Amino acid sequence: MNTLETTPQDTFAMPRIGDKAPEFTAVTTQGNINYPSDYKGKWSILFSHPADFTPVCTSEFMTFAHLEEKFAKANCSLIGLSIDGLYSHIAWLRTIKDKIEFNGMKNIEVKFPLIEDISMEVAKKYGMIQPGESKTQAVRAVFFVDPNETVRAIIYYPLSLGRNFDELYRALIAMQTSDKFNVATPADWNPGDDVIVSPAGSCGVAEERMTSTEDLDCKDWFFCTKKLDKDLVLDAILKK
Repeated sequence: MNTLETTPQDTFAMPRIGDKAPEFTAVTTQGNINYPSDYKGKWSILFSHPADFTPVCTSEFMTFAHLEEKFAKANCSLIGLSIDGLYSHIAWLRTIKDKIEFNGMKNIEVKFPLIEDISMEVAKKYGMIQPGESKTQAVRAVFFVDPNETVRAIIYYPLSLGRNFDELYRALIAMQTSDKFNVATPADWNPGDDVIVSPAGSCGVAEERMTSTEDLDCKDWFFCTKKLDKDLVLDAILKK
């Protein structure tokens, strides 16, 4: 018998990009939710954190709460998760509002749902438990799920590293821009920067692009960019 063979409880799988987001029903600080069906037709960010009453997590929740309206304007809901219980969640969020000041923010009320996951059922379903990091705490996972309930992007951080919220928002807007305008976004892209046109699928199309007078900037047959106006992008994505 192979003593190194793993058992089902030792396996912590995670959804992949392009998979349907795993379904679950959960108790949260905002009532019960059915995920992802309650968010169909919207983007959502499902994110986990190691524990309540910890400083890095406190800074993150305050930042997400401060930015919640900004994400909402981009048709995106926020859902947090921790392996602590509901009453711990409530006490922690109340402490944040009443006592904590960070980065110029204070009196911050967290209004988005925070999932109770004492059983670790949801965390395991989403591969948020990384045994090499901790067997009892979720790492800082971020899942972007689109309006069709499909996982579009995944970002993982270790327990000690707080997330970059500018990047989370940039990634959301970039994916929506790609969907809306059928383009790709290059490194460090932000609205108003040039976008990438999909590579030519044939020699004829490649030659046509290189000789075209259209508004394309082709460095070579496979690398063509074009301008995409910032206001056009934001008008197409953001709710007024």
